[in-house]
Amino acid sequence: MTSKRDYYEILGISKNATEAEIKSAYRRLALQWHPDRNKSPEAEAKFKEINEAYEVLSNKDKRAAYDQFGHAAFEPGAGFGGNYGPFDGQQRTYRQGPFQYTYTTYGDGMGPDIGFDFGGFSDPFEIFAQFFGGANPFGSRATRKPRYGISLTFLEAAKGTEKEINVGGKKKKIKIPAGVDDGTTLNFDEFYLTVEVQPDKVFRREGLDVYVEKEISFPEAALGAIVTVPTIDKEVNLRIRPGTQPGTLIRLAGKGIKSPRSSRIGDEYVRIQVRVPERLSRRQKELLEQFEEA
Repeated sequence: MTSKRDYYEILGISKNATEAEIKSAYRRLALQWHPDRNKSPEAEAKFKEINEAYEVLSNKDKRAAYDQFGHAAFEPGAGFGGNYGPFDGQQRTYRQGPFQYTYTTYGDGMGPDIGFDFGGFSDPFEIFAQFFGGANPFGSRATRKPRYGISLTFLEAAKGTEKEINVGGKKKKIKIPAGVDDGTTLNFDEFYLTVEVQPDKVFRREGLDVYVEKEISFPEAALGAIVTVPTIDKEVNLRIRPGTQPGTLIRLAGKGIKSPRSSRIGDEYVRIQVRVPERLSRRQKELLEQFEEA
């Protein structure tokens, strides 16, 4: 069986490449190897390989899994939770005259598709619109769906929400699926919607995981305690073990963000910060000195 090439090698980028560098490499190679422009026998296979590499590396979760496990991350039964492979989901086909291109979207058929980002193009045929200076080499094309943007709070994006937006002068109520991230593009029947997620003072997101900081006192760290911490659903009680050190990370399994593409749910990580008092009474100083001596 022929082994797959490294995705970074396919796009000609380093493993430290930024999102912008990944997108730029994809755009350049897509123009070069599209089968309707490049008539070499290997063009179709190259173009498919380029799109497969980009679909993985342009997604934060998939890229992290690929960096850790390689191609094995997307094999059946790899344990990444449901339809997580690069070609799981629903097939979508663009047709333009005699040409067509098939790609994958993710959704359950009940709401918006979470669309594949074609390197900044709205669809594969827009690659040619740029190459030919705005002209369409395929003749007249279907009317392009309008694009809108929406700003969500962190919790709205994490838990999902309903919003009312203005589409073509008409108000329309839409459902935003739980787990969308900043920059996600949702594909509705009549339009595309790009999501902007506002930063949050309490929660910080990394993939599907959520990070929060919890400040405790020195006695609580030394003796142990039960403290409350926020999660995206509600506050929960957290047990602090005696002798907990500053900077300790405590994992709350399943308290993170649900993937909009599968059944995976991330975790919450609580980073413990120990509060050191700036001013002490004479009695407090005496007690600490006794503690130090003991």
